[in-house]
Amino acid sequence: MSGPAGDVGVSGPAGGVGVSGPAGGVGVSGPAGGVGVSGPAGGVGVSGPVAARRGGRRRRSGRRGGDSGTRDAILAAARTRFGDFGYDGATIRGIAADAGVDAALVHHFFGTKERLFAAAMQLPVLPSELLAAALAAGARDPDQSLGEHMLRTVLGVWDVAEMRATFLGLLRSAVTSEQAAGMLREFATETILGRIAEVAAPGPPGADGQFRAALVASQVLGLALARYVLKIEPIAQASTDDLAAAIGPTVERYLTGEIS
Repeated sequence: MSGPAGDVGVSGPAGGVGVSGPAGGVGVSGPAGGVGVSGPAGGVGVSGPVAARRGGRRRRSGRRGGDSGTRDAILAAARTRFGDFGYDGATIRGIAADAGVDAALVHHFFGTKERLFAAAMQLPVLPSELLAAALAAGARDPDQSLGEHMLRTVLGVWDVAEMRATFLGLLRSAVTSEQAAGMLREFATETILGRIAEVAAPGPPGADGQFRAALVASQVLGLALARYVLKIEPIAQASTDDLAAAIGPTVERYLTGEIS
């Protein structure tokens, strides 16, 4: 999938998460059309492999009645686990146990926990791959600062209706549910902010790259709320060029400039 001219296109790897979301996956609706997050199931989730019993015999964990059924069972278990325990607390082993399959089978279908989360939440792209593409050598126009380039990349993603709808669904859920907020915060900290912190300049005394990355996040999320949720004019109708020219220098200062 490609964004506007000059932006970085991102495609899911073969066998990974596609742009259209998991085939046959179960959609979850939340407040205001957002992505819902299930609440605690009333107890501690199983953390080890589970073997179901049928007719007095122990049934081996593994594939269940075809790839699509197994994949859907894993996705359903993942949504519940991520909702109950957050991104950090949900483990591949625990999700596999809830789905009644081996952990190796989860890796077979999804590879990593980030890919599994993206499929369960129906994210069209992997944030880590988007960042890697945006920060790759030669990806940026020599005349653009890193801050402007990153902002243009984000706006290019948001310009795609499907991507924007998924992102806003998660954002709306996060502002109305502490549980959803915690899950999204943990995911963003591990997969997005850490990567931004790596390319940021050293922070002021007593702070580090994570502080700069959090400042960037505050600017980008604030822009998303103003432009797409509150639809404050003229921000809502402003062009990518106008926004990049106005906000890019601020993002650049957060990344590399004086902030103390």
